[in-house]
Amino acid sequence: MQAFDTEVTSHLVDLAPLLLEQLDAMTDRMVDVLSRTEPAYRDLIAGSEEELRRSTRDNLEHGLLALVGAPVADRPALHGAREIGRRRATQGIPLEAVLRAYRLGGQVTWEALLKVSAQAGGRHDTLLLQVAGTVWRTNDGECAALAEGYRDEQRRLAGVDEETRRRVLDGLLDGRGDDPSFVRTAADMLAMSLDGRLMAVVALPTENGEPGLEGVGPELLRHGVRSVWGTRSGAQVGLIALGNLGPAEIRGRLEALTTGPVGVSAPVDGAGAVSSAYRLAETAARTLPRTTRRVVTIDERLPEALLSNSPEISSRLVGQTLGGLLALPADEREVLLDTLAAFLASDGSPTRAADELYCHRNTVMHRLRRIEQVTGRKVADPRARLQWQLALLGAQHGRPTQRSA
Repeated sequence: MQAFDTEVTSHLVDLAPLLLEQLDAMTDRMVDVLSRTEPAYRDLIAGSEEELRRSTRDNLEHGLLALVGAPVADRPALHGAREIGRRRATQGIPLEAVLRAYRLGGQVTWEALLKVSAQAGGRHDTLLLQVAGTVWRTNDGECAALAEGYRDEQRRLAGVDEETRRRVLDGLLDGRGDDPSFVRTAADMLAMSLDGRLMAVVALPTENGEPGLEGVGPELLRHGVRSVWGTRSGAQVGLIALGNLGPAEIRGRLEALTTGPVGVSAPVDGAGAVSSAYRLAETAARTLPRTTRRVVTIDERLPEALLSNSPEISSRLVGQTLGGLLALPADEREVLLDTLAAFLASDGSPTRAADELYCHRNTVMHRLRRIEQVTGRKVADPRARLQWQLALLGAQHGRPTQRSA
């Protein structure tokens, strides 16, 4: 912002507290106008309104402080505009829309000046004439810097092809996140921060061979969330930079896109933990049947994960514990397995199991005696119940189907 003579500067300093009191109202006005007039910003507001409000308020405050000559040493002149240009380019917002938003910021700043002058009885109107040209010249300079940052980011993104991004992702998943040099290069190529909170995702194909997540990268980007995606062992793999969103919000967006089994890691801090997060997400995903449409963490699937990571033990556990039941004719086998699953899920209550199965309690008791006879184990034995529960998980026999007596 250009320097004014001593008298003008003194008046501006007097106005500063009044101008800064308008910041929240100025921010509200900008967000309201953008949501009504700019479709690209409407989508951004729907997905990440807090980020837009914060950056809008910061830029308006920076402009007001620069106007009144207050120190703004937190960033060089025009740096903020270039950074906003880069960020909006990665979010896919058209440059024309971003420039209109910045020009709206100049208009809102001018309206604030008019308002505080009116509140002072118009005695600052002459001052407004002296600073008007500076306000708009500064706004033009910021728009030029914004466009420069936007186009720089577009060129950088275009120069990194999809295959390169996937190789970088593979490096992170393979454990190269402990190499600072590799991480710096990876962050630049992927256009995402790797030193904050990250989440790994593994989506298995559906039973029809379709991708487990559809359009996930662009959808997350619409909400201001950067991610990178590839393929490993027939599964989609992804790394998400959480930014301002929490893991629950990210999970909710993944659940809306899920067409198959998906495993996600807990949030981890920095690239060094990505490899471990990926392994846990993959294990969680592979505990789910291909017919499911779920997003799970490893903590939700710990027993299944233990069995899936020890296939020989799992097979032996199923054979030794359920072998007699599995050898029965199909109709009887399914009825008894459903009954056993309902009984265990009901904390050993035959009455509640009967309610679940839509049959009489005596029917459940008769079936339990048959299960004891075939397996050689007693329903009253806690260890037998534990082995039955694990064996059902190993056999992927889940919730009972609804059956009548």
